[in-house]
Amino acid sequence: MSTNCNAPTLTVGELVKLGLKGITLTILECKRCQLHENATNKVIMRGSERPKVVFIGEAPGKNEDEAGIPFCGRAGKVLDGLINYMNLDENEYAIINTVKCRPPNNRKPTQKELKTCIPFLLAQIEILNPNVIILLGNTAEQAFSVSSLDWGEAVITPEGKHLIKLYHPAALLYRRSLMEKQKEMIDMNKAMWQKIR
Repeated sequence: MSTNCNAPTLTVGELVKLGLKGITLTILECKRCQLHENATNKVIMRGSERPKVVFIGEAPGKNEDEAGIPFCGRAGKVLDGLINYMNLDENEYAIINTVKCRPPNNRKPTQKELKTCIPFLLAQIEILNPNVIILLGNTAEQAFSVSSLDWGEAVITPEGKHLIKLYHPAALLYRRSLMEKQKEMIDMNKAMWQKIR
C-alpha cells in the first residue's frame, strides 16, 4: 500500500458536516500516515451516538485491530467493569481512540500520528456532544492538547464539557493496586453523569 502523507486533510468543521457516517468512510479511506499500512481494520467507535460520557483511549491493540472494535480485549473487559461501576447504560456512553489504526507492536502513537488523526477525534467529539469526556491515560491527554491534568480532577473545557483523566484500563491490568484509586476517582466525579439522567 502506498502512503499519501501529503493528501489534503479535512478540517474539523468539514468532517463535522459529513456526520458520523461520513467520518467513518473518510477514516476507512485515510492513508495520511504509515499506520494504515499494517492495519487489519480501522477502529473507529463503539457505543451510543448520543452519549453523555465519551471515553478516549490511546490506540487499537491486537484484538481491536482484528475485530475493528475499540476495547474488545482484556483491557476492554476492565473498561466494561468500570462502566458498569459507573452505572452507565449502553446508550449513555461511547468509546473512541486517539488514533484509528494499531501502531506496530502496540507502541504509543507518535506526535505526528496523533496530530494526523486529531481532526477525526475532535469531529467525533463535536458530533457526539457528550457532557463528560474521560481521557484514559496520558496519551489521550496529550492528543487532546490539554495542559497537564491531575488524575481524577475534573476541569471544564471552553465548550463547557467536564474533562477528567483516569488510568488507562491496561494499566489496571498490570497494576491491580490502582483499581481502588480508580474507583475513588470515579466516585468523586459520578455526580457529573448521574445528574444528567
